[in-house]
Amino acid sequence: MIVRTTAEITGTERDVSAKHWRSKRIILADDGVGFSFHETTIEPGSVSEFHYQHHVEAVWVVEGTGTLTNHETGEEHPLAPGSMYLLNGHERHRVSCHTQLRMLCVFNPPVTGQEVHDESGAYPPAAAIR
Repeated sequence: MIVRTTAEITGTERDVSAKHWRSKRIILADDGVGFSFHETTIEPGSVSEFHYQHHVEAVWVVEGTGTLTNHETGEEHPLAPGSMYLLNGHERHRVSCHTQLRMLCVFNPPVTGQEVHDESGAYPPAAAIR
């Protein structure tokens, strides 16, 4: 059994920040459960581009508002508490944040915690991190 709190993760190597977002990585690859689980916050007024070419991500919005744009289709979707999106086709996408978004995210394969977004917004394949 694994029990962790976001309070104990804050300020550790599991607490990762970038230009407009912060990800508290509660479960990582080294936990050996086949997925990673994160609490991610995105700053209000920001726009972030992502493209997870090597991962499937499920996102559940628990706080805030924004817009999700699917670059593959041009479709836009409002984001608010209770919204969920699944990037099961490795879609290039944009998150435009109106008010601070707080989301719970699951990645498969799990991230190691050492990933950095490249210029396309992607994480490298898991094998490239080791």
